[in-house]
Amino acid sequence: MPKIILIISTLDTKGPETLYLKERIEGLGVGTLLMDISMRGHGPSSADIPPDHVASAGGSSLGEIHASRERAKITNIVIAGASRIAGELYLQGKMDGVIGLGGSTGSLMATEVMRSLPFSLPKLMVSSTAALPGLSTRYIGTGDIALFHSVVEISGLSNALKNVLDRAASALAGMTQGAVTPARNDAGKAIALTMLGPCEKCASTVRKGLEEKRYQVTGFSAAGIGDRAMEEMIAHGLFQGVVDLAPGGVGEHLFGFMRDAGPRRLESAGEAGIPQVISLCSVNHMTPRKSTYKPEYKDRPKYDLDKYRTWLRMSTDELRQVACVFAEKINRARGSVRLVVPLKGWSSVDREGNPTYAPDEDRIFIQELKAQLNPDIEIQEVNANMEEPAFAEALLEAALEVF
Repeated sequence: MPKIILIISTLDTKGPETLYLKERIEGLGVGTLLMDISMRGHGPSSADIPPDHVASAGGSSLGEIHASRERAKITNIVIAGASRIAGELYLQGKMDGVIGLGGSTGSLMATEVMRSLPFSLPKLMVSSTAALPGLSTRYIGTGDIALFHSVVEISGLSNALKNVLDRAASALAGMTQGAVTPARNDAGKAIALTMLGPCEKCASTVRKGLEEKRYQVTGFSAAGIGDRAMEEMIAHGLFQGVVDLAPGGVGEHLFGFMRDAGPRRLESAGEAGIPQVISLCSVNHMTPRKSTYKPEYKDRPKYDLDKYRTWLRMSTDELRQVACVFAEKINRARGSVRLVVPLKGWSSVDREGNPTYAPDEDRIFIQELKAQLNPDIEIQEVNANMEEPAFAEALLEAALEVF
């Protein structure tokens, strides 16, 4: 049975270009389904999934969309409808990859649909605005999306644009062919691991120890995007356990700082009922944008990781607030949870002698957490710094017991 690629485009503005891409993909022996997410075209659509079907799936109608002047509202309707249709196609086994074609609005819409689809499905966005500052990160977000900068405008079938579309067709067709390692570990021993530079030694020791016991460990950089992606992949059932060394994104979301990992941080594993071992790397530090520093931030204890990144020490009041949020999230967990806490600093940044080392203030977080947590949730304290071998060994032992 031939593979099928979903093409997402706006035929009212990019009709000939989209149909050329469709022909090129089919010429490679791959089937296509064309979804038209046009919002302003009034003529009939030649797409397999026309705009009225998309609007209906989004809970509206094409007439309402045409009559509305609220661009943000109608864009969200079309995205919701397209995401629903794409998700149904995936679950029915009728889609093996997805490709989008667009400028700024088309790219934003198509990639949002792509991000609603599971990790490992091939995704390629051909965009004339991929290089505009700030847009590429919005297009990709937490999705495993390949972004193809067309350089030339997607308007008119010049040889330069045909060259781009030919290569895009071959690239995505190639992604759907041949043997690809499945993202899901059928052995039932797939573990997600958050990590950051200041707890890298601990993460490496734990990963190697789990791998020696035949667990498969997938690491995520807990700098905001990586741990958001981890939460989504846990929700999709890709893991059977989590070692959450660096859940600082919880506090960063609470206060709106740079490592903000979103409102779902520290929730997916609990909802899925899979076991968690949690520690505290980066939880006692914050990373506000320097352009938004409050005057009092300049007097905070700080540690410069490099010339681009500075960690500021959280206040005791902020630590209490974060502890309350931690407890509320952890208390809802349906699976086993163990917290493993280093008493001599929560990262290499917190070593004795460094300006942000304050174990007495860290105790305030732990005391608040103990007061708020359900009594059956264990907190294991280790008299070491997180980056010392003794702590890594204790955390690994805890993980092997919980998993």
